[in-house]
Amino acid sequence: MKVLVTGAAGQVGRALLRLVPPGVDLRPLSRADLDIGNARSVRAAVVGFEPAVIINAAAYTAVDRAESEPEVSRAINTEGPRHLAEAALAVPGCRLLHISTDYSFDGRSRRPYKPDDATHPLGVYGLTKRDGERAVLEVLGDRAVVLRTAWVYSAEGRNFLLTMLRLMRERGAVRVVADQRGTPTTADSIAQALWSIAQRPQVRHILHWTDAGEASWYDFAVAIAEEGLAAGLLSTPPQVTPISTAEYPTAATRPANSVLDSRESIAQLSITPAHWRDNLRATLARIRH
Repeated sequence: MKVLVTGAAGQVGRALLRLVPPGVDLRPLSRADLDIGNARSVRAAVVGFEPAVIINAAAYTAVDRAESEPEVSRAINTEGPRHLAEAALAVPGCRLLHISTDYSFDGRSRRPYKPDDATHPLGVYGLTKRDGERAVLEVLGDRAVVLRTAWVYSAEGRNFLLTMLRLMRERGAVRVVADQRGTPTTADSIAQALWSIAQRPQVRHILHWTDAGEASWYDFAVAIAEEGLAAGLLSTPPQVTPISTAEYPTAATRPANSVLDSRESIAQLSITPAHWRDNLRATLARIRH
């Protein structure tokens, strides 16, 4: 099976490359290799390779900066996926697996969000990602899969885990928002779900995937402190202080509850996500080694 991966240098992109199943003829393209905002370049890359599956792991993820760069966010998060979908149409049977986000929702729900729940993004990033979802489904229909996920981190790149470890070492104390809830999710977990979808042509439309359980950013930071200390990545216990969203103002408004309901994915993919704390421990072990 020929698979083209965009955003191959990002967190999920790297995980996809590391976990590629046997029998896959993989063409990984980083942003330096392919600007998905350029329709002509996208068509040339897709038609030239003729993949059975495209996995779009490319995204503009600077949530706060998107508020002042809406056109850049839209080019990558909305028009880029549309270009990939239109190029996929030119390859018989080609499917597009597109990664989206919990920021498609406004966070006001008191239960985990289901794939068919109404979307209502709060900021430019969420809006452009939601519009990207609509674009690929509109163009490709049953040949498209949108996989929403949340709170992505890994042992490499730029993410909450690595930022917390650095600040805990440098300052010995951090203040972390305690009134936003979601599910920390490893890039490896997302990559495994995507490879499972890639091998199941019957899977279509919108799915959710995160690690199991839920937490606030404060809970996540406390776990990082505890597990980081146990793993030998921190030498002394840091102080972790809970604060409110109001005490940490940002350019973009975040959803207060972005827990996603992954039950449909678990049923269709026949895989069960590990608890977020177990995957945190495994990720810290990778960093240690």
